[in-house]
Amino acid sequence: MTHVRTSLRGLLAGAALLLAQGQPGFAAGFDGAIKNNALALNAAGTVAAVSNSEESSVIVYDVAKGTVLRRLDGFVTPRNIVFAPDGARFYVSDSGTGRITAYETATGKEAGVLAAGPGAFGTVLSADGGKLYVNNEAASTLTVFDTKTMLAEAVIPGFAQPRQGVKLSPDGKTVFVTNFLGDKITLVDTATNKITGEIAGFDKLRAISITKDGRTMFAANSGRNTIGVVDVAARKVTSEVAVGKDPYGAALTPDGRFVYSGNLKDNSLSVIDTGTLKVVATVTGLNEPRQAIAFSADNVHAYVLNRDLSVAVVDRAKNVVVSTMKP
Repeated sequence: MTHVRTSLRGLLAGAALLLAQGQPGFAAGFDGAIKNNALALNAAGTVAAVSNSEESSVIVYDVAKGTVLRRLDGFVTPRNIVFAPDGARFYVSDSGTGRITAYETATGKEAGVLAAGPGAFGTVLSADGGKLYVNNEAASTLTVFDTKTMLAEAVIPGFAQPRQGVKLSPDGKTVFVTNFLGDKITLVDTATNKITGEIAGFDKLRAISITKDGRTMFAANSGRNTIGVVDVAARKVTSEVAVGKDPYGAALTPDGRFVYSGNLKDNSLSVIDTGTLKVVATVTGLNEPRQAIAFSADNVHAYVLNRDLSVAVVDRAKNVVVSTMKP
């Protein structure tokens, strides 16, 4: 029986690749016009890993010192980065190669590879780090990996260009997958790996975030320069907050009191009070901020990735850039 399960997982591991290759128009470099960046912090807030899809390197920073720990090379189009809950490793997706590579945080050594097929894009880990959910933009699938075996458990079809946006509900029961085509969010039951519904009403949907109680979602509408406020239970957009031009980010602070919108064309952040749903501050002095926004565990600083893979350190009390980590 163990052999049968292993063989099945092996077949699933290759299914995403076959699905991607079977898409009309699939070819190497199919996603070259799609640009994004990523920034992830370990739980301790001591290490940051960053990428830009137009750069072949991932930069790893020592956050306390503001210096580069190491540079990881050899990527084609690095898309997203997530740290394991214990911070011991992190995963980098590369849509050009179809690989999600695990690295040891302490050494930068490769710790394993998950094969998701060309188009591998957004990623999110379960709370225990045991499962990795991977959007495939080319195949329009969601692949579920076991991070211990590095093999696929399921390949779920039925999406429309799912890119970076993928989140788990706080209770771990639902995966929320953004679809760039159709501007909707698809809900997947993690127990059954079945699609259970969708939320529509967006315009060039980008990043999403969910409050700790699971009731409210914030979604970036780059098409109409707003952050959408979503009632998750009702599965509908209830209001929108006007922000800067071309918003990609919608990052909740650890205490849930504010949402930071990365406004690409304005080179700014809009800071939204989640209680009043009003913009209370604007942070300037950035270079093409997108989804790549993270916060220190003590809520004192925000970290924002710039176009050149430098990281702006924002004092959250003053809402100004106080330093920059440079590659």
